[in-house]
Amino acid sequence: MKKLLLTGAVALFGLSNAQIAKGTAYLSGSVGYSQVESDNGNYKKENFNVLPTVGYFVGTNLAVGVGVGYQTEKTTETTTTTLPGATVVSEDITKKPAFVVAPFVRKYWTLSDKLYIFGQLAVPMQFGKTETESNSVVTTGSTTSTTSVSTEAKYTQVGVTVKPGLDYFLNKNWSIEATIGEFGYSNYKPKDGDATNNYNFGLNLSSVTFGVKYVFAK
Repeated sequence: MKKLLLTGAVALFGLSNAQIAKGTAYLSGSVGYSQVESDNGNYKKENFNVLPTVGYFVGTNLAVGVGVGYQTEKTTETTTTTLPGATVVSEDITKKPAFVVAPFVRKYWTLSDKLYIFGQLAVPMQFGKTETESNSVVTTGSTTSTTSVSTEAKYTQVGVTVKPGLDYFLNKNWSIEATIGEFGYSNYKPKDGDATNNYNFGLNLSSVTFGVKYVFAK
């Protein structure tokens, strides 16, 4: 039984001596976009983010770095209400643009000469604002009236996340990396408002992110 377990471990993790040397630096980045629609298009949520990253190996297979980027979330909800003699169409739009800073530490384990698995601990920080806009169009016969109300409130969000991932080297300078899921905690604090705590635990395909990395190989 012990021999069988040892054989399985060797098959999974390999016996490669490939290591990422101390002093190696890299540049990477990720861009993401997602859109969800429901209720016949009356509800739509869009997310966009871009995060350039720089990293430096302070030890063999151990890197530290920081990502600096931008993200935004937009939610649109449309409702139609029919009243005696009138129709009311309401549209609520919420936007959350934010500047993002994410320092991190990442530990690699060798699977083969080109394939590595890693675990990343990050402290993502968001500095953004929540913009809301409510539009209402009332149609009564041939008469139409429109009202619009908008608000804006700044917020900060600080969290701690742990992400597992894979890094595959196409050659000594270029690699493709992917993270799957996220385990973490965040504290959301709107200006002049109460803070809320959020927890996220999961490994799922909807949380997969991909990035391309350039390594300044020695």
